[in-house]
Amino acid sequence: MFDIGWSELVVIAVVALIAIGPKELPGVLRMVGQWMGKARKMAAEFQGQFQEAMREAEMADLKKSFDEVKEAATGITSGNIMTSLQKDVSDALQIDKPVDAQVASATDAPVTPTTPAEPTPETFVEAETHAAASEPLAITSEVKPEPVAQDVTPAEPNVFKDAKAS
Repeated sequence: MFDIGWSELVVIAVVALIAIGPKELPGVLRMVGQWMGKARKMAAEFQGQFQEAMREAEMADLKKSFDEVKEAATGITSGNIMTSLQKDVSDALQIDKPVDAQVASATDAPVTPTTPAEPTPETFVEAETHAAASEPLAITSEVKPEPVAQDVTPAEPNVFKDAKAS
């Protein structure tokens, strides 16, 4: 707090001893100690009140921001966004009833495969332009035939050698 070195304290003590005298020096030191204690108590009390005021201001800011969030949340629910989302989710989670009559009837009908149309000359021109641009005409999965296992006998039989551990 104060930048007082040992040499300065010695000078102050010698001056106090000469000015006050050896008889009254202990009483004066006791009184100075009491004043210092009172000053420290007052400083601690001020610091405590200051910290409390800061906490109250912080709590007021938190309460204000909480109220703003609460108002925003009630504004959203008043627009029925949350209620409509909740209704959509609850409808999607219900397994027992079908969502739409068309979807239910479509799942019951058998599906017949269709054959593709015959290629036309325009199809070949389009395929050639895609090939020239080195871009694929369509993305398809390629099916690679599995190699047929052939019965091949090795020229030399496998000879197992004994390995010696060193």
